[in-house]
Amino acid sequence: MITIHNITKAYGNDLVLKRVDLRIADGDFVVILGASGSGKSTLLNIISGLDHPDSGSVLYDQCDISKLPDDQLTEFRKDNISFIFQQYYLLPNMNVAKNVKMGADLAGTKDYMQILEAVGLRDKADKYPSELSGGEQQRVAVARALAKKPKYLFLDEPTGALDEETGRNVLDYIDKLQKQLHFTIIMVTHNLNIADMARTIIKMNSGTILERYQNPVRKSAYEIGW
Repeated sequence: MITIHNITKAYGNDLVLKRVDLRIADGDFVVILGASGSGKSTLLNIISGLDHPDSGSVLYDQCDISKLPDDQLTEFRKDNISFIFQQYYLLPNMNVAKNVKMGADLAGTKDYMQILEAVGLRDKADKYPSELSGGEQQRVAVARALAKKPKYLFLDEPTGALDEETGRNVLDYIDKLQKQLHFTIIMVTHNLNIADMARTIIKMNSGTILERYQNPVRKSAYEIGW
């Protein structure tokens, strides 16, 4: 369980988050929606430990990561959290297998090739990022993140740079792998249709949560609009 209590965050005179409270159950698929400037990416960064709140707490079970010193926070992220961003951040001088293995090595896992196969890229293991399409590079980023066997997967606009077909494929891979590995997903997106895949939807505006609800029926990546 992640419990966010009374979180505030300001950048200069701009109050980005205003006393935000939120609970996220283990194994949930959460999509955070909101216009640019609503605070959704800042909230994602604070929940994941990439940024510190000015006040409030971020508890993973009983551990308040907002109070951890930087070295312990880095260790916590290494052991528990993976990230997928709109930009792929692959190492260009490493082939696909080595990029994914880098994620696996952080957690000491050995079966990273199974994750690569799950995202449909085992036959590309010896290719370099420059030899892949954008969709294939994003799937490598997905495989690298999941090779850590994270408990929590954070995604910031993971399909923003992808065409519709590739975006649907990437979302489908993530959805299927969550069902297999039972990690928690927390995703920020501008694509309102992706919310139809989630169990929990959070709508933000002006640094506050306006609405939180659950889908009675979840759609697959190929059933949602685009």
